[in-house]
Order: sequence, then structure tokens, then C-alpha cells
Amino acid sequence: MERKYTDAVVGEVTLRKTSRASGISIRVRPDGSVSVNMPSRISYVSGIGVLEARRDWILAARKKFTEKRGSGLDASVSGEDVEKMRERAVEELPARLLELAREYGFRVNGVRLKHNRSNWGSCSVRGNINLNINLVRLPHELRDYVLLHELCHLRQMNHGPQFHALLESLCPGHIRLRKELKKWSIV
Repeated sequence: MERKYTDAVVGEVTLRKTSRASGISIRVRPDGSVSVNMPSRISYVSGIGVLEARRDWILAARKKFTEKRGSGLDASVSGEDVEKMRERAVEELPARLLELAREYGFRVNGVRLKHNRSNWGSCSVRGNINLNINLVRLPHELRDYVLLHELCHLRQMNHGPQFHALLESLCPGHIRLRKELKKWSIV
């Protein structure tokens, strides 16, 4: 269920109830739109209360997206561009992932390409790696960082000290690269 709410500072907000939500969360999209997602059992008034408490964060997130657009790091693409990205991704990403896997002794069960809005990649316990087609927009150094990050999850399915030690051994300076990656928008 959805309702629209107009906040005096933020403007129009979508209040969305879903059975999948475990708590109240706020999402600011690159276009500046805002949604508040909440469990079905929570009242809309509670969602509005969280929205009001997080106004400063929402405005800061909008400003960050505006700065990214001005820097050329904005990821907004048309449908035609998505198809071109998908074609490039099919050609480039699985081959590079498997090349790195061979180089560092990883065994990948499968590779899938997706057009995600929330992550650059993921790894399942079955050894399957999902990659975001938006990776083709990144500089090669950042792309390889993401690929190595996901490969490391084949051995360490967490972000603990052993995971970071493994990633650092394969990708020296990975913390700097992680910070650089945050400047890029997925959507």
C-alpha cells in the first residue's frame, strides 16, 4: 500500500507499507524523490515521524546527488544506454571475472549480470556471482576492485578481518578504492 505525503521541507514523499520491511527506512533516489518504506503493521504517522526526524539527512543526500550530477558521476541512463551497457557487460564482465578467478585460484560456479539499483555485485554461498551491468561505466581499477571483492566472498562470506586481509593481499589499497567507488552512483 502506498500513500503520498507532502512535507513542508522535503516536498512530496511516497509512504510505502510492505510485508518485507523489518523496520522503517528512507530512500532518496538520484532524481531527488523520497520514499519511506515500513512494515505493514506500522502506522503512516510513525513513518512521517521518522521522515521529520531525518530531514537533514534527506537534504544532504539530495545535495550529494546534485554534486555527482555536476561532476559527471551521475548514473542516470536512458533505456537505449542500458541496452548498450548490457551488451558491453556481456562481452567484458564475465571474461574479466573468470580471468581474475584463474589468476588468484578462485572457483566460480556461475556469473549473472543484472541491472541493480542497490549494489555493484554480490556472491552467493553456492559460488554464484552477480554483477551489475553499470560496472562497465567505472574506470578499470574500480571495476577490478569490485570483481576481486566478490571473488574474496567465495572464501569469506562476510566483511570480517580475514576478508579484508585477503582482499588487501589481492588488491592493495582496496580501502582507497572503496572510498572512490562511493563517489559513483549506481542508478
